[in-house]
Amino acid sequence: MSSASKSTKAQKKPTLPQYQFDAVVIGTGPGGEGVAMQLAKAGKRVAVIERHDSVGGGCTHWGTIPSKALRHSVSRLIEYNNTPFFTENNRAHHLTFAQILQHASGVIRKQSKLRSTFYERNKVTLVFGEASFIDQNTIQVKKPDGSIDTVTAEKFAIATGSRPYTPGDIDFDHPRIYNSDSILSLDHDPQSIIIYGAGVIGTEYASIFRGMGVKVDLVNMRDRLLSFLDAEVSDSLSYHLWNNGVVIRHMEEYASVEGHDDCVILNLQSGKRMKADCMLFANGRTGNTDMLNLDAVGLKSDSRGQLQVDRNYKTQADNIYAVGDVIGYPSLASAAYNQGRFAAEAMLDGETHKSLVEDIPTGIYTIPEISSVGKTEQELTQQKIPYEVGRAQFKHLARAQIASTQVGSLKILFHRETKEVLGIHCFGERASEIVHIGQAIMQQKGEANTIEYFVANTFNYPTMAEAYRVAALNGLNRLF
Repeated sequence: MSSASKSTKAQKKPTLPQYQFDAVVIGTGPGGEGVAMQLAKAGKRVAVIERHDSVGGGCTHWGTIPSKALRHSVSRLIEYNNTPFFTENNRAHHLTFAQILQHASGVIRKQSKLRSTFYERNKVTLVFGEASFIDQNTIQVKKPDGSIDTVTAEKFAIATGSRPYTPGDIDFDHPRIYNSDSILSLDHDPQSIIIYGAGVIGTEYASIFRGMGVKVDLVNMRDRLLSFLDAEVSDSLSYHLWNNGVVIRHMEEYASVEGHDDCVILNLQSGKRMKADCMLFANGRTGNTDMLNLDAVGLKSDSRGQLQVDRNYKTQADNIYAVGDVIGYPSLASAAYNQGRFAAEAMLDGETHKSLVEDIPTGIYTIPEISSVGKTEQELTQQKIPYEVGRAQFKHLARAQIASTQVGSLKILFHRETKEVLGIHCFGERASEIVHIGQAIMQQKGEANTIEYFVANTFNYPTMAEAYRVAALNGLNRLF
């Protein structure tokens, strides 16, 4: 073969496009972090785009971390005020929302700083600015100073999270009307608050504000609180909030909201009028996809800003993946991180061989906490599965008596015949920690997953974990 012929063949050989990165991740919340870390550890050139001035996403700055830090501080305040040994002349100690928020702010800074070291250590390029697609392999990033950078990559992962749903007929610029993000900027000391929306966020903040001595009206659009929970647990939360002075209004929807200089008035469709110092609107969330220029890559989000993905977390665009709140259920920080890892595996190998566990634990940080995993009594009854119940009341546990955390209980649901553990439901202090003991047993196979494990095992004494042994014996005593 002549040299000219060889040269012609060489010229015909297609050249691969030279991208700046193998992958670009948009968003630094748990989902984005999961994708970026997994790809970086596989040796890929990874860039992460963050539109805010520090990493961590909504989870760290406005959602999970601050609200749980607030809840912890208020819970300790309640404990302090309910312990006569600490109070002088039976006078309760009072803290403002802004004072309590100082602790949360410190936690946020620590978490963001820690997470930024992950990217540095794994040689992930951090770019601060707002990303939007130009085409399927190119995005533009508008920097804080107004300049625009262009970034190219072979693959992309959308992990932009979500923001509070804010209907257009409510003036959220009013200084007394807040959503679940802007409530963290509350700088006055309200005596009363209306919370519209009694989902997870609404009930958590109802507990926080009531724990601070604020009068709380909680407006629920449904006929019961957190109807996805086991009915007994939902009823326990309703009773506890009611017993602590929260006014709960079920089956109500707003007609209009009036913001005044000294108050907020909520008009309900039923004709009721409610007045308070301020209002928190906590009725759902919207995916942060509207700023991404999805039309440029042939993608379209639904009415709540969410994207459809397949089992590999791939969107309808072959090289674009999505994880976390932007794909909907389960919208949990812990699940989003795993989704990110699974998506990264699919980006590397073409498909993922992992999936989220079937029974994802629920943690609700009301005061007291709620946590559950597995089936509810209502689901088991509907499915006609023969089950039995084992219960342990916290007030009977030595550790709860020592710590004065006697409100609450643990409930174990198990199959009458095989004794397989089917569900764990916990209401009380440290519920979100306690539930994982039961979850670990439920993940076992065969005889390893039976209620008898809790009887045969030895628990430290005194501990809250002992509730499993008490509940297991209670349940087994019901069998005949």
